[in-house]
Amino acid sequence: MNEIVFKEELAPEIKRVKIMNPLIAKKSKSGQFVILRVEGDGERIPLTLIDWDPKDGTITLVFKEVGASTRKLGRLEVGDIIYDLVGPLGNPGEIVYYGRVCIVGGGVAIASAYERARRLKDAGNSIVAVIGAKTAKSLIYREEFRRLSDELYITTEDGSEGVEGYVSDVFTELLNSGRGFDLVYAVGPVGMMKAVSEATKPYGIRTIVSLNSLMVDGTGMCGCCRVTVGGRTMFTCVDGPEFNAHLVDFEELEAKLGMYSEEEGRILKFMGS
Repeated sequence: MNEIVFKEELAPEIKRVKIMNPLIAKKSKSGQFVILRVEGDGERIPLTLIDWDPKDGTITLVFKEVGASTRKLGRLEVGDIIYDLVGPLGNPGEIVYYGRVCIVGGGVAIASAYERARRLKDAGNSIVAVIGAKTAKSLIYREEFRRLSDELYITTEDGSEGVEGYVSDVFTELLNSGRGFDLVYAVGPVGMMKAVSEATKPYGIRTIVSLNSLMVDGTGMCGCCRVTVGGRTMFTCVDGPEFNAHLVDFEELEAKLGMYSEEEGRILKFMGS
């Protein structure tokens, strides 16, 4: 249980692993996540489920080595055991026929965007995808999206592939050109999700975002993942992780995500990163 059975590097500092856990693989649904600890006294890390296979009992996770704990996770190899792993957590996303769906994904969250795009495509929807990263080297799942999407738009901040700029810029241009969507699903950096939400709100397009709040227990007890949605306090782990984008207080979420940046920096320095 919790053995890493496959590992690969998708891009610099971005890893994909398959982990043996038949119980989680059997119960998982789109949009849910797991929480793991690399070692006994380690930090609890929430990661979105990218894939799961009830037949072979594995789950697939994609993560970027941005902090001390994800760097430790990235050092594990095939055959290593993750100390503990709990899930699936959170509410599943709604997989039904909408019509024309736009999937917007940024950075490492492109993996999560692809998972949702694949499920919605299987439900008969037409998929328009907008994905982006800082550089071409850090862009993941591009070929998977090319095979899946009815239309695909790629952006990079440095212009090394696709359109130079941000996914939110290309997405806004699509809307302003008269392109209509029955659903927009966005996942990635908070600033990107906020920009997508602001772009769709005047058009009244249903827009769903998957939030990446700070999280500890994943059961709603600790309160660490509090977010304000529609003026109400909600918990990402049990009320989400997906919410109506037009109701999310993105400024509050962004401020909370930066609360421990100094501490994280000191730990990384201690690790020699």
